[in-house]
Amino acid sequence: MDRHDLPGASAEEVADAHVQDLRWEHEFGVRFLTYWFDPARGAAFCLVEGPDAGAVERCHRQAHGIVPHSIAEVDPRTVVSFLGAITDPEPGTPWSDSAFRTLLLTDIVGSTSMIERIGDVAAKELVLSLDAEIRDHVEQRSGRRVDHTGDGVLASFRSAADAVGCAVALLRAIEAREGDPLPLHIRIGIAAGEPIKEGDRLFGAAVNLAARICAVAEPSTVYVPSAVRELTLGKGFTFLDRGRVGFKGFADPVQVFEVPWADVADPTAGR
Repeated sequence: MDRHDLPGASAEEVADAHVQDLRWEHEFGVRFLTYWFDPARGAAFCLVEGPDAGAVERCHRQAHGIVPHSIAEVDPRTVVSFLGAITDPEPGTPWSDSAFRTLLLTDIVGSTSMIERIGDVAAKELVLSLDAEIRDHVEQRSGRRVDHTGDGVLASFRSAADAVGCAVALLRAIEAREGDPLPLHIRIGIAAGEPIKEGDRLFGAAVNLAARICAVAEPSTVYVPSAVRELTLGKGFTFLDRGRVGFKGFADPVQVFEVPWADVADPTAGR
């Protein structure tokens, strides 16, 4: 476990540094399991598997230049006894929590006009049918449906590629739906970071960013920030640059990308 003293750092900056670590970990034979950030003390802690402290430091240096102030070897059994399972589960075993997550948020386009056109009962049945379809796609990629937002669903994934793959598959499935009283269209926003967990709900900057990105996405599209794009590099997705967007509550504009999904092979299908 290492410690970084980062006075004045924000949660978003620490999350971005963690994303950079994940990009380089395989080059140095290390594996970043999770991290914690204490804004009051300006301290960040990374839990890492690796051959030695030098490999961890070299990875940090290459990824973003923020080297740890101290590194200590810890007994994995002690960590697990305090935090529970933190390593990736074997195939078929239950999904385990991690501080760092990729969050997917859906939103039904024109929900108010839909209710006016087909009525409350038919609209409710349509939304319930859509919710069931979203739940199936989320679970197929080892995700969790965290919350229902009225017009949409918030889901959490350990893998950014699984989150983007889920979005692609979901938009395709909705386009292929038949028998609905009117065509359904959703928009999807995805973000990555370390949300705050309270009971079964998630809060924090990563959740807010997913919501802001979802709100600016065009109907039947999925938008992601640069952090998610970087986490899925080499996974077979393509990205269209939609420019930098200023969002309420975020000091700096965010680079946003659209993920094309029509007539593009899903690289995560069958995972």
